[in-house]
Amino acid sequence: MTTNTTPTNNALITVPAARHITTAGAAIALIGTFLAWTWTAEFPGDLTVTGYPGGLQVLTLVGAVLTLLFALSGYGIKGLRWLTPGGANSPVRLAAIGVLGTTGFTVGAISVKLGGVVNLEPGAWVSLTGALIAVIASLGLPADQELDDTTRPTPLNRFVNSLRAPAPERPKELPNWAEILIIAGAFGVALYVFTYGIDTDYAELFIGYIISVAFGFTALTRAGLIARITRLTTKHRNVTLTAALVAAFCFPFTQQNEQYALIGANILIFATVALGLNVVVGLAGLLDLGYVAFLGVGAYAAALVSGSPLSPVGVQFPFWAAVLTGAAASLVFGVVIGAPTLRLRGDYLAIVTLGFGEIFRLTVNALNGVSGPDLTNGSQGIPSIPDLNLFGFDFGVSHDIAGFTLGRSANYYLLMLVFTAVVVLVFRRSGESRIGRAWVAIREDETAATAMGINAFRLKLLAFALGATLAGLAGTVQAHVSYTVTPEQYQFAGSVPPNSAFLLAAVILGGMGTLSGPLVGAALLYLIPAKLQFMQDYQLFLFGIALILLMRFRPEGLVADRRKQLEFHETGQLDVPAEDAPLTQTTAGTTKAGA
Repeated sequence: MTTNTTPTNNALITVPAARHITTAGAAIALIGTFLAWTWTAEFPGDLTVTGYPGGLQVLTLVGAVLTLLFALSGYGIKGLRWLTPGGANSPVRLAAIGVLGTTGFTVGAISVKLGGVVNLEPGAWVSLTGALIAVIASLGLPADQELDDTTRPTPLNRFVNSLRAPAPERPKELPNWAEILIIAGAFGVALYVFTYGIDTDYAELFIGYIISVAFGFTALTRAGLIARITRLTTKHRNVTLTAALVAAFCFPFTQQNEQYALIGANILIFATVALGLNVVVGLAGLLDLGYVAFLGVGAYAAALVSGSPLSPVGVQFPFWAAVLTGAAASLVFGVVIGAPTLRLRGDYLAIVTLGFGEIFRLTVNALNGVSGPDLTNGSQGIPSIPDLNLFGFDFGVSHDIAGFTLGRSANYYLLMLVFTAVVVLVFRRSGESRIGRAWVAIREDETAATAMGINAFRLKLLAFALGATLAGLAGTVQAHVSYTVTPEQYQFAGSVPPNSAFLLAAVILGGMGTLSGPLVGAALLYLIPAKLQFMQDYQLFLFGIALILLMRFRPEGLVADRRKQLEFHETGQLDVPAEDAPLTQTTAGTTKAGA
């Protein structure tokens, strides 16, 4: 249901006129994408063709279409009203701002790269003018909800409020097969959008992609469509997980570039490790700043027994045995480190875990036969780790499957997808169990949990050991993907992941305690620096800025559960969710807890 407010008396333009002009501006921006934007092909994307948009023009085209659809929905046109079950005007504003941002960035990039605005063709000016008209006119549309009585009616607060929208009402029930089809379609669209981002082959296109996705997703959220899909995924959780795995399985079949498939494999590795850290930080509330060391333990253990010619051990286990060796080694280290330290809390525990991470790196660096026993080859690490061969399937060579060619990176991607599915299953089952509810109780108030009869130390040690095991599991695959393991790969902070700061930022950015949050956070934090190489030297600084902005505007993370939303935002009501709203949606561990 759409909620509109009456425009103020001092409005410079009537609401119908604002809607008409916004629609016209979006249409002008759309038309401009079919005209040439520059005269030379020196700017990547070939924006010189008339009648066939390419590169950044496609992003402006998609944003303009989305703006048009939201604007037309505001007219109440039959067949389009379902697009805005939440807000009718804020999605238009956000989509128009996204079009202006993408087009303006493209115009600026062309001018900088080619040496001035003289290199712009009429199409760029048409789209830029149309986007600017749409943004200015959309400001004349009324806000979807009234300004809060406690907020001062300043121009800035009014503008920020105009970008908000009420939650959509509960929709009519659809047949199960229709809801499942909607879920499948949503994951299909998500796969296409993610694949498009990975396939961008120059920085300008990826930056435009980030701008378009950010504003487009926010507009869809304000329209209420994301809330509708979230409701369906919460209702059909098993179908959702299956659809997500199928979409992830299809990813390597869409890639022709081995480098992009490798990015996907590394995203899965680090997302899996971040999900393991989420057990420790998100569920049990234990701040672990040395978690990457457990990834290193698993990687080194697997490298030592995988048949590397430079391995001091000189043995070659089958892969399943190497996996068990890496997981068991990380488990042992998790118990040994956790047993004497988990009686500490807060900052003291964080300092101890940070020290363990550095001790691990320095120790494997010293086991070189000079400073200590010859076990890890010191700073040289263990190179030349052979590719896997499972049941005659060689992961190091390309394979043709159903007309698709899968290279080495795609092979390891599919292998890592199996491990990710296992880790997701473990996280979900453990979080929904009595142990998971006890972890949440310890996280919220350890003293109260202990008073209620929970053995806090034993359960914290269990969380620490489980998180370490999951990291070691991913480390066994990482060793084979990267061919080598060295001490410098496992630092607290650095410009190249994995590192503890990267993993912790992924958990916080995505949403602590949620199932999909760390996966989303790790994907974003790995993909953005991988596509924008110039950010490598400023990665830690940008991480800090991102976390500050996140704590200010969305402290619950990008993927938040109902509990976190109630905890971090004033709702003006009792902090008790409605009876038909589960306490968690994508969260494991508190759905059955009830507290």
